[in-house]
Amino acid sequence: QVQLVESGGGLVQPGGSLRLSCAASGRTLSAAAMAWFRRAPGKGRAFVATITWSSGSTTYADSVKGRFTISRDNAKNTVDLQMNSLEPEDTAVYYCAGGPREGALGPWEYRYWGQGTQVTVSS
Repeated sequence: QVQLVESGGGLVQPGGSLRLSCAASGRTLSAAAMAWFRRAPGKGRAFVATITWSSGSTTYADSVKGRFTISRDNAKNTVDLQMNSLEPEDTAVYYCAGGPREGALGPWEYRYWGQGTQVTVSS
């Protein structure tokens, strides 16, 4: 089992920045890929970004390209999501996820999930 704990959410004004962090523990070798998803009010869980532990290869949703950056620290077993130029449409609960397949984009492909952290972008 892999345990994931997110932190760093909060309230920010449009155009602002936030940094989310996900701490992984347990059998982390069983989660080759780590990702961030988000669930906006009234919508399903949507892919945001993914990264591999091994090479650090990344993939982003079109809606966040150029604004969000996913990174990992193998020594600390953490995965961060730096979010810049935030927009009201980015308001959602953000979830950290871990899964066995690198490059996976669908939530059904991820086995391990954190509890989520709320991000609200509002003036």
